[in-house]
Amino acid sequence: MTTAIHTTADELVRISVECRARGQRCELIDGEVRYMSPAGWYHGSVASIHATLAPLIVKQRLGRSFSAETGFIVSRDPDTVIAPDFAFIAKENLPEERPTEAYWPGAPDFAVEVLSPSESAREVAAKTKLWLSAGVKVLWVVDPVLETITAYRSLTDVAIYSANQEIEVGELIPEAKFLVGEIFQ
Repeated sequence: MTTAIHTTADELVRISVECRARGQRCELIDGEVRYMSPAGWYHGSVASIHATLAPLIVKQRLGRSFSAETGFIVSRDPDTVIAPDFAFIAKENLPEERPTEAYWPGAPDFAVEVLSPSESAREVAAKTKLWLSAGVKVLWVVDPVLETITAYRSLTDVAIYSANQEIEVGELIPEAKFLVGEIFQ
């Protein structure tokens, strides 16, 4: 009988420093380190959606926003640490004191994932399920190739928006409403 050795969120801190030194990124899924290439320029450009959303969050004092590659611990034993391209935690869900862990303990309320060319449909579905089961209230999966955003409020409450349609986050970020195509320009 073999026993799998699982990496913890604490060990991932050290490993991710080594990853960055090699020009890679990494996440932790059920205790297994997953290595990824750095994002390409178009992915990074589309992921700059934070430039639209963060000022609305600050202006309305809604909570805290997080830029790309911020790790969130969404499960323990084995640990899972995943990093969206943008995240938001509502003010009422922020702890009174700052967490001491390197990664945020728990899921954000809203997360945005921009698809990479190397991600398979199976990987996207698995990560979507991870986010939603961890407690994300709204998840946007942005497809730069099809220029669409798939908005999830659950695995059964799903809507796909194309470039000429208006999308909004909803009650989490009330003023966040814009044409989908604007983020692909």
